[in-house]
Amino acid sequence: MQLNIKTTMVCIGRFHIFDLARELMKRDMLKVIFTGYPGWKLNNEGIPTDRIRTFPWMQTPYMALGKWGLLGEGRLSRELAWYAHETLDHHVAKNFDETDVLFALSGSGRSCGRLAQQRGAKYICDRGSSHIRYQDSLLREEFARWGESFPGIDRRFIAKEETEYATANLVTVPSTFSYRSFVKMGVPESKVRKVPYGVNIRRFEKVVDPKPDHFDVLFVGQVGFRKGVPDLLEGFARLRHPKKRLRLVGGMCHEMVRYLRKLPEPEHVEFLGHVPQPKLKDIMSRSHVMVLPSVEEGLALVQAQALACGCPVIGTPNTGADDLFTNGKEGFIVPIRDPQTIANRLQLLADSPDHRSAMSKAALQRVAQLRGWSDYGERMAGVLQELVYEKSSDKNKNPKSMI
Repeated sequence: MQLNIKTTMVCIGRFHIFDLARELMKRDMLKVIFTGYPGWKLNNEGIPTDRIRTFPWMQTPYMALGKWGLLGEGRLSRELAWYAHETLDHHVAKNFDETDVLFALSGSGRSCGRLAQQRGAKYICDRGSSHIRYQDSLLREEFARWGESFPGIDRRFIAKEETEYATANLVTVPSTFSYRSFVKMGVPESKVRKVPYGVNIRRFEKVVDPKPDHFDVLFVGQVGFRKGVPDLLEGFARLRHPKKRLRLVGGMCHEMVRYLRKLPEPEHVEFLGHVPQPKLKDIMSRSHVMVLPSVEEGLALVQAQALACGCPVIGTPNTGADDLFTNGKEGFIVPIRDPQTIANRLQLLADSPDHRSAMSKAALQRVAQLRGWSDYGERMAGVLQELVYEKSSDKNKNPKSMI
């Protein structure tokens, strides 16, 4: 039964929300999307301009200062991030029209979500990673491991998001790890829905084979404690191979800069910074394995991109690896904070080219089975229909009246 559902979406940036918005639009389920992103950066999103409402007055300065390296880690960064989310939330509350569902990325839906419910709509809080208090605890532990002080996630955000979790009709998350974090923090299982993101691998494919006499290890992501980079460096240092190399792709966090200054310069390690996607698929194809030992995130789709290039992956449960590949088949899933296990898995792949080749072939087979954004949109559309059906059936027990 197809219901006539209109969804208002709220997102401070783009993230996966615009991918979902396109899918809902195809199903005639998108009313409008509010975003803190400036309009000129949204020309190629495939959504008609009359469906996009921008409120960029706080988010744009925040993005610009970050891009120019002027934001830092201090009070300015926190205040801009907070007010970008808070002003967007209040702007939506003042300007959204009648809707069936208000779907807001966490941190931007407390006021508008409550108001939508008061008007008879349903409110979904979408969280891209683990429960915010669980995330804060993991990061505090991680920084302490490496002798760094962690200022903690802004207390205002923690309070706001926990209010959103409690207020929302549903909380949607992308991975098993994220789901479990909410249950551990006391959110009822019935209120949390796991809906894994779609995987867009059209730009990723195997274009070349790795060098047989080398062993190239790759990391892709923000180079910092959250992604487990110190554990990767330690595990790689224990690997025995005459022509080993570790390349790290991505921007470097402030704490990682300070951490590296305390160490001797790592041997056979290259920090490449940001790399464009056309070049990234070449690097992935040339790598014998990609390692992503994160201690906290939602669902790292870079793992699927590596698999599409025939590159086996070593991930952790906290990268969402369980939702992307099978341990021991297309790669390995290792515990967080375990450099020795990382070293053991690297050594196994370095010493056994046949094993590595089998994993590479399995990776290419696996990506053919991964679901794309259309499937993600279809699953989320089912969640929306379920909510609206529940609302409608409360008012009128005759389902035919909703057709």
